[in-house]
Amino acid sequence: MPENAMPDTDAILSFPWGDPPEPDEFVKAGMRWHFSEDTGSAFWLEQAKAFDFDPLVDIKTFDDLKLFPNVVSALRTVKLEDLVPKGYGSSGRLLDVYESGGTTGAAKRVPFMRDWRDRTLEFEKRDLTSRGLPQGLNWLSMMPGRPHYIGGFTDYEAVNMGGVKFSIDMDPRWVKKLAAEGRHDQMSAYAEHLVDQAEHLLLTQDIGILLITPPLLERLCRRGKLVEAVREKVSAILWGGTHMDADTRRLYRTEVFPGITMVGGYGNTMYIGIAKERIGLGPDEPCVFDGHPLHTTFRVIDDQTGEPVPCGERGRVVATHLSKSLFLPNNMERDTAIRVPAPAGQVGDSVAHPEPLTAFEDEQVNVGVY
Repeated sequence: MPENAMPDTDAILSFPWGDPPEPDEFVKAGMRWHFSEDTGSAFWLEQAKAFDFDPLVDIKTFDDLKLFPNVVSALRTVKLEDLVPKGYGSSGRLLDVYESGGTTGAAKRVPFMRDWRDRTLEFEKRDLTSRGLPQGLNWLSMMPGRPHYIGGFTDYEAVNMGGVKFSIDMDPRWVKKLAAEGRHDQMSAYAEHLVDQAEHLLLTQDIGILLITPPLLERLCRRGKLVEAVREKVSAILWGGTHMDADTRRLYRTEVFPGITMVGGYGNTMYIGIAKERIGLGPDEPCVFDGHPLHTTFRVIDDQTGEPVPCGERGRVVATHLSKSLFLPNNMERDTAIRVPAPAGQVGDSVAHPEPLTAFEDEQVNVGVY
């Protein structure tokens, strides 16, 4: 490259899977895209006016990203269009808008761009097939639907894997409202209502992939005919949304559903992605989740000092998303987790055994069924 030539920002941010750029070059490309006047979003260009640093000059490494404030709370009220980078132009690349589950108050929302959809679909297909999941199977989702990321994205993912997605009708915000009000009998009745919907689909349709939360998987297992239906039909169970303890995970993998591939996911609408369970973990090993290479990175820190906790100790999870479509740094998650070294060549930390806080952002955390 000539000495004064600018690197191809778009190519760096959209690197081919399996051939990532040098991490610092990736960060600098992200800063050029999100903070240049002709490509950055109205939101970030306005935010930058208050910084005591220049993202285009001072942010050169992943570690430098710690200088940014956590702006996630602003996503409750900011106009969606202000979050879309101007570099996309008027080409109609905004595909969807996804919202958080309202665990800690009013929902936050993020744009979902068409190129990020296509990029993530490619990554997920590579990941799932590398785990031995066959293509051409139908999915049953016992997860929230739209406007939540997991519901919207898996609509595309099931089709991309050669099947279709059946869904139950779940409103996680209603369950969380019931939990906040102490109406536990109604919570239980609603959860049974969700399993009733799944029962009809499992018994009448060809379901090969089950996408489910741990609380609903536990309730499903109370019905013997559904356990038998899963054993007979389902090739893989993809679980996530709430945590699953080690003993329960071992029980499912070795006794309840032996021979069925089980893959955990640790996801969040605010980083529009899912960190998958590390490949090759045995039933007695901790369930470790690795970030999305370069695009989604984790740090596990001491809540009081902001410094990383030692590997093997529990701390607060901080997530950063950096892609062409979105930049959200230093998102303080509502979870703690055990800090684990990331895979070789990957930036940041991996996380094990995530557990929810009881309170977050001055609000009680109500997990419910998701």
